[in-house]
Amino acid sequence: MTHSFASAADNAQQTPKLVELARGVYGFISDFDPNCGFVVGPDYVVAIDTRATPTLAREMLAAIRSVTDKPVRYVFLSHYHAVRVMGASAFDGAALIASQATLDLIIERGPDDFESEVRRFPRLFRGVEEIPGLTRPDLVFDQGLTLRLGDRDLHFRHFGRGHTAGDSVCWLPDCGVLFAGDLVENRCGVYAGDGYVADWIDTLARLRDLPATTMVPGRGAALRSRAAVVGAIEATQGFLTTLRHVVADAHAQGADLKGCFQAAEQAMTPLFGDWPVFAHVLPFDVARMLEQLQGGEHPTPWTAERDQALWALLRG
Repeated sequence: MTHSFASAADNAQQTPKLVELARGVYGFISDFDPNCGFVVGPDYVVAIDTRATPTLAREMLAAIRSVTDKPVRYVFLSHYHAVRVMGASAFDGAALIASQATLDLIIERGPDDFESEVRRFPRLFRGVEEIPGLTRPDLVFDQGLTLRLGDRDLHFRHFGRGHTAGDSVCWLPDCGVLFAGDLVENRCGVYAGDGYVADWIDTLARLRDLPATTMVPGRGAALRSRAAVVGAIEATQGFLTTLRHVVADAHAQGADLKGCFQAAEQAMTPLFGDWPVFAHVLPFDVARMLEQLQGGEHPTPWTAERDQALWALLRG
């Protein structure tokens, strides 16, 4: 069976919904497009991720304006992928916050990642021509930064490598809300093409130690109970653990990249094949997992050309 490249054939528009998670805390939640959110304080708003283009970010700003006229003073970037951060220019005057490792990734592979992602998922880049250039944070941290917002603290924390080298979360202990970025997905395909799979599994164990009772995952519906939060973390771990075991077993038996992919597809489709974007992410996940098994600590940057070559080999 021939699959269209990545998600290039996905033209079904999704309309994000504004979901109140706690007092002054909101998620901007899609069916399975990247989720965002924001927190309203006494004097200003903190946005969490920005969507892929200024056009799409203005839809998020409209949602913010539907509940408050306070200015957006800070924007927290959970990690660097173009689909998450390229809308930042729409938040005029806001300071951008991210981990140091996220800034490093922007510097190292920003242009390549941008072109790659636009071609993989063009629907998510509506209005791409408006993007003025790469997004770079104004404030960076290594392990954590705390922002006092009225009577609550927003904790921005980097718990370790995972979906990328720089993934960070926004944790609100007063109300138990966690914005997890793409470290955790809610029954959606888990993209590990830029990941550190073993580290990610351990990072998720540390994330589970936070007593979150509400979570905005990278994709999928918001989780509204402790059991649901833990379930999503464990399901993401399960996806990654299965990926690692299956590819490691195939590699140990001498399989090449295509053989490892076929083994992963056969083993993982019955478990995760109904998760949105599963067919999109699996070739990239297997390629990265094999790269790690062969000693490649850091992900080789994805380019549009490398994407197409991989897809032709594994999905052609």
